[in-house]
Amino acid sequence: MSRPRLVCLVGPTASGKTELALALAECVGGEIVSADSRQVYRGLDVGTAKPTRAERAHVRHHCLDLADPDDRFDVARFRAAAGAAIADAHGRGRPVVVAGGTGLWVRALLGGLCAAPPASPALRAALAGDGERDGSPALHARLAAVDPIAAARIAPHDRVRVLRALEVALATGRPLSAWQAEHRFADAPYDALVVGLAWPVDALAARIRARAEAMVADGFVDEAARLARRGFGPEAPAMRAVGYREMLACARGTLSLEAATDATVLATRRFAKRQRTWFRARPEVVWRDPVGDRAAVLAEASAFLAGVPAGDALGA
Repeated sequence: MSRPRLVCLVGPTASGKTELALALAECVGGEIVSADSRQVYRGLDVGTAKPTRAERAHVRHHCLDLADPDDRFDVARFRAAAGAAIADAHGRGRPVVVAGGTGLWVRALLGGLCAAPPASPALRAALAGDGERDGSPALHARLAAVDPIAAARIAPHDRVRVLRALEVALATGRPLSAWQAEHRFADAPYDALVVGLAWPVDALAARIRARAEAMVADGFVDEAARLARRGFGPEAPAMRAVGYREMLACARGTLSLEAATDATVLATRRFAKRQRTWFRARPEVVWRDPVGDRAAVLAEASAFLAGVPAGDALGA
């Protein structure tokens, strides 16, 4: 039996993945699976640029609003949810478009999960305590000493992934990067066309600024304050999403709206740079200009989903 076909639209935040996914899904009568690690959280709508109710009513979406903000929703849970959604859509004869900028989630969906050892709660708790005492940079430096490859891939402030990599290295005596290299993410349950949306740096920066200002106008500060009133403070996993801490500080009066907006823009640009670096290192990604190549992308992706071989669909 042939593998189910997917088109994945990837790239940095604010690159237009959602809009293009909607257009493609409409063209092919398909459905969208979100691969965004923050859009899985209920209540994080404005600040994550989650598809609107109208967009979701027009095209069916999956993997949105699956967890409360204080829940830890990891890559394994995403892969299970996305796999079930893809199977359901294909069972009903619906093509699937995957759209999102969480690179690890896309890689795990397309290539499987590394069979690293199970969690060690006691060790994780001890490492977390070290992080609270010494700070994230010190924790990341410790990782660099035992697993420099993993440290180079993980941002210093990404404490969840830093802790996991440290936990694996210390618990097993073997770096997480070695476990991953052995696995090579090669399960390949799907036949996928992966299209990256490539914007010039300055153009993407302008889009990031415009989107941040639009989010503020749409009630980003109120959304952050509302989540805080429900008991979800800065320590909640979901509240690590870009902009929420800044907007919460604004709501509490410790940061001006202008400063909160500027800080959100800066953090988003840094995040976009990490995403761009991640996807640029993935050989399967075919890069396209989302403006100049828009019609070609829609044609290529539609042809691929219709069964045309990838090389022919891409005009190779």
